[in-house]
Amino acid sequence: MNLILCCGNIGLRERWAAPLRTMFTVYQTGTLQDLRILVGQGVSFDLLFVHRALIDREIVAYIRERQPACKLFILSDRPDDTEGLGFLRQGVVGYANSYINPDRLLEAARAIASGSVWINQQLMQRLIAESVPAAAPEGGRESKDNPARQLANLSNREYQIAGLVAEGLANLEIAEQLGITERTVKAHLGAVYTKTAIRSRLGLALLFNKKKPA
Repeated sequence: MNLILCCGNIGLRERWAAPLRTMFTVYQTGTLQDLRILVGQGVSFDLLFVHRALIDREIVAYIRERQPACKLFILSDRPDDTEGLGFLRQGVVGYANSYINPDRLLEAARAIASGSVWINQQLMQRLIAESVPAAAPEGGRESKDNPARQLANLSNREYQIAGLVAEGLANLEIAEQLGITERTVKAHLGAVYTKTAIRSRLGLALLFNKKKPA
């Protein structure tokens, strides 16, 4: 899987590249013009990590229009939740601090590659709060299922993990809180997704929170 890092700060770009090389084929560019050249040379990519200093909403819209399948992750030196929500509404799937821990950055890349959204807990909660009133469970199943029914077949541990996902916790944070391995968390989440017919962490969070009484 190809991943492009676009950042004018060489040191910061290399900080990102070091952990990501262990799992992805990583290309680096220092400017958006270099990015256009790289893409023009026929390099296809699945993930694009861009420094906030190089991008704005117009550029995000441009990328989303021309590369709709691209999973776009924005890293900001001064992340702001309101700004993050705006980018998420445009189809960005990740928003984090530029100086995120390298192991966490790799975890974020893995999550995004598998179809999840990567944002901090506070931003997840704001997104859930804004989305729950109008949101339907993924797959258009609201007419046949309600949230309580979709969650009814979960084991106690699966339900517990689903609740922590709904709070915005990452797999590693869940593992540490429950005293289990991250691999075990992933296994339980796989079962949760299968039983609920949900495909992403955000979808699961919306489903879990929608069951709560107003």
